[in-house]
Amino acid sequence: MRRLPALLVFTLLVLPLAACGDDDADAAAPAGTAAAEPALRIVTTVAPITSIVAAVAGDRARIDGLVPEGTNSHTFEPPPSAARVLSEADVVFINGLKLEEPTKKLAERNLADDARLVELGDEVLPESDWIYDFSFPEKEGKPNPHLWTDPTYAISYAEVVRDTLVDADAEGRSVYEANYASFEKQATALSDALKEDQKSLDADERELLTYHDAYAYFAKTYGWKVVGAIQPSDFADPTPKDIARLIDQIRAENVKAIFGSEVFPSDALAEIGKATGVHWEDTLRDDDLPGAPGEPEHSWLGLMRSNYVTILTRLGGTADALEALDTTPAVPDTAHYPQ
Repeated sequence: MRRLPALLVFTLLVLPLAACGDDDADAAAPAGTAAAEPALRIVTTVAPITSIVAAVAGDRARIDGLVPEGTNSHTFEPPPSAARVLSEADVVFINGLKLEEPTKKLAERNLADDARLVELGDEVLPESDWIYDFSFPEKEGKPNPHLWTDPTYAISYAEVVRDTLVDADAEGRSVYEANYASFEKQATALSDALKEDQKSLDADERELLTYHDAYAYFAKTYGWKVVGAIQPSDFADPTPKDIARLIDQIRAENVKAIFGSEVFPSDALAEIGKATGVHWEDTLRDDDLPGAPGEPEHSWLGLMRSNYVTILTRLGGTADALEALDTTPAVPDTAHYPQ
């Protein structure tokens, strides 16, 4: 696998796309010495994917995310500067399941002949298991892509990342395998804590009414029910007719809370909450990691722990096991997250 010249690495650092963070490796190098050159150059898309990849790759790769946090990844159009970054990548990891089609097409046009494009969702989920729902109707041909909100699929993603990196950089096998084992251990602990805490809710209380449906696979794995999603499939605001229908549904099903998303702020949540007297919670994060890059909570683990705690407590449950978890990444995350 080819290595990048130091001058090219420096040039890429000043691109707007990659200028979202400091180069920690360079900053840590003693005066008069050069930082170790990474074995691989990796490009990713949404922040949870970037975090999972970083947990496995560690310091053997330079990782650049393309999608700014808090951006609607379903409609994201990569800037022209992304072509340059993609052209220098050894591996590009995207979620797949038709989430990032513009980025995928740009990558296919610009990747080097020996580079690899990996669609994680397509690797771990057969088409027969794709879920179509409120926000992702089957007639439009795009399945729900949010596998990463389910820890079991996040582990599967990390496994694919590990195997891909070993193929690309055989000398790093022991590092990638050890990092994967650490991630798998932490993600399993998160899953176990979730299972323990959700016992504080009766089975019929484990219902989710969300603005954007990001929990379909999570619900299937952990025995929850997604009773509806407010956002239409075209990502527009719901119509008055949609809102009226949801108000009736909330009253009929005795929904305790409505869960919004930081990516899709909407006055409709407040309107529905006011009409029904149900609390609306707009702090769930689909792919905007908590905290800032470099902080312990700025990770896939921190993201999902925060969301699960919010969901459980807003529905009247407890989250003692989840809150007791240490979600500090076992491997320091030095990925570059665009802002």
